[in-house]
Amino acid sequence: MSSVTEFYSLLRLLDDDTPTVRQTVGERLREYGGDVSEVLAECPHPLTDSEIGLLSDLIKPCRRDALLVDWEVPFHGWRAMDDDWDHLEACLRQLSDFLHDGVSLRPPLSDLLDLLAEEASEACDEAGIDGLRMYLFESGRLKGNHEQYHDPLNTDLAWAIQHGKSNPIGLATIFLLVARRLDLEVDGVNFPGHFLCRVEHGGQHLLVDCFNSGRMHDLNDILNRRDDIDDAIATALTSTASPGEILIRTLRNLEISLQRHEEIEDATLIRRLIESLKP
Repeated sequence: MSSVTEFYSLLRLLDDDTPTVRQTVGERLREYGGDVSEVLAECPHPLTDSEIGLLSDLIKPCRRDALLVDWEVPFHGWRAMDDDWDHLEACLRQLSDFLHDGVSLRPPLSDLLDLLAEEASEACDEAGIDGLRMYLFESGRLKGNHEQYHDPLNTDLAWAIQHGKSNPIGLATIFLLVARRLDLEVDGVNFPGHFLCRVEHGGQHLLVDCFNSGRMHDLNDILNRRDDIDDAIATALTSTASPGEILIRTLRNLEISLQRHEEIEDATLIRRLIESLKP
């Protein structure tokens, strides 16, 4: 029996509520791992939305296992990541794969970032980093997910690129990773409550609010208003977020989002990842 034929025979049992059948189906599906999108695409008949939901739930434990097995922890924790952007991207890809439904076909995160950089290259050739900002955010290619701010999928950057929306740190991280592919300078700003980016353009240091259409703010104007900001805020605005800091904040945001959606088992898993990164 071919793999596709065997897999299709399991799919026909998805709506069988018999405990022994569901247990058997779940065990057999584990052999396919947490992503069955490729073999599913070869099946002769499409699944209903209900069947897709059941299938995704059945293979989710495999995605949890894969995340734990593949998670790479720096010897000295998140502080040891320094400028290791490749490690950050690898961790974000693992989170993206974990949050994916495991059923629908899509390119991996790195390929989507490469494609986004290619799409933006002409705008960057003309206007540098400001061209990238305008292409990604001012144009509306990527938007702040105001309606579902706490959706865990905001942390799935592959989903964010495909659907054109995410939370502040998700959009800022895409900006950072695409800019690096184009040899453009962007810094992350670990501002409390609202992650930002910082760029230099036209001789000015500017803050970029990726969540709000890439709106720019003159950093010096803000710092000169000393009556409005304290030293802690000034330090946050002028410091550069490391890959480790971005990863920890991303994980904490994801844990909170999962808790708000009462996905307790997944939130507990993310808590384990956070603990694993402690120095």
